[in-house]
Amino acid sequence: MPIRVSILARYAALPALAGPAFIPVALVARLPLAMLTIGALTLASVASGSYALGGLAAGAVGLGSAVGAPAVGWLADRSGQRRVVLVAGLLNAAAMLALVGASYPHGGLRESAPWGVLAASLAAGLTTPQVGPLARARWMALTEGRPRRALELDAALSYEGTADELTFVLGPALVGALAALVAPWVPLVVGAALTLGFVTAFALHPTARAAHPQPHAAASPVPARSWLLVLVPVAAMVAMGTFFGSTQAGLTAFAGARGAAEVGGLLYAAVGLTSALAALSVAAWPATLGLPMRWVAAAGAMLVVSVLLFVPETFGSMTATLLLLGLPVGPIMVTVFGIGGRVAPAGRVGTVMTALASGIVAGTALGAALAGALAESGGPASAFAVPVASAGALLALGVVVLVARRAGGGS
Repeated sequence: MPIRVSILARYAALPALAGPAFIPVALVARLPLAMLTIGALTLASVASGSYALGGLAAGAVGLGSAVGAPAVGWLADRSGQRRVVLVAGLLNAAAMLALVGASYPHGGLRESAPWGVLAASLAAGLTTPQVGPLARARWMALTEGRPRRALELDAALSYEGTADELTFVLGPALVGALAALVAPWVPLVVGAALTLGFVTAFALHPTARAAHPQPHAAASPVPARSWLLVLVPVAAMVAMGTFFGSTQAGLTAFAGARGAAEVGGLLYAAVGLTSALAALSVAAWPATLGLPMRWVAAAGAMLVVSVLLFVPETFGSMTATLLLLGLPVGPIMVTVFGIGGRVAPAGRVGTVMTALASGIVAGTALGAALAGALAESGGPASAFAVPVASAGALLALGVVVLVARRAGGGS
């Protein structure tokens, strides 16, 4: 007989499992990552006067993360999270400060000489500590062997999805507010300070011991079929990141066309607000729906609503559209991370979780660079074609998973 536990009891078990300090520490520790991409985009765009260079800076962050995140996860699986996260945090803070310095060279930043900005952006992406994915790996370890593991893990992953979305709200909002009210370099300095304080606290938290390093498992070969299973959720996260990055770049251009490019991050925060609430609700969705069907339904809704990005002419109408657009985003994120955790090979949970996260950041880079170039040549409407295409790709991948699962007799 299945165990019945209320949704509140599932969430109430999480602080008891991890300790009361873990949730707030891990929440704030992931905020610098949410600030980094749009912070680089805003800083480079304002400092140089070029949306294209801003998109390239954001793209360099994503490229670095695409390489660095799986490496961080692999090292954490082999050597333990504590040492790896500590070193990554220190290097990441230094890279953010270097990006600020590179954006204000003697004589001003020119689009024709972007190499210092791009190198610092690449370094910032490479050294990102990957708090969210490694926190998920800790929850998987903490719930291992418990009688209510499936329910508690589902709640933990739903919470993690909400935490990601909250930081996606707060990060761009903080970047927009600090850039507009103080200066465009301030958000990255604040991000560096948060990294030094809270990422260090995350690294040293006792839950790091729960995710035991498995050097032999992490070093052993994995069958090609197992990696193929992982590639589908990774591809989905690339599509999701492309949606994020292109929407951010399109909104920066939308706001810039109305004389306030700095508030693009504040507009984008509306997506994360409703996405966070929707992600928190996923633990209460009926299990009979199944992960593939949940994916297809949410991606279909996302595709339909993303077409509305072409309609707004005012900040108010765009905000309303973005609030609606955020509703399917959170459930897709929770679902894809859940599938990724289920197909992760033994001893590679940290690697797979960080690969999924790097897919988001790499996609964000791709979307920001592509939409930034389109915005430069054709304005916001051209840029908004990219999130629509990204939502279509997510729907197609969800259909592939649904068909494959049904062909295999699963749900």
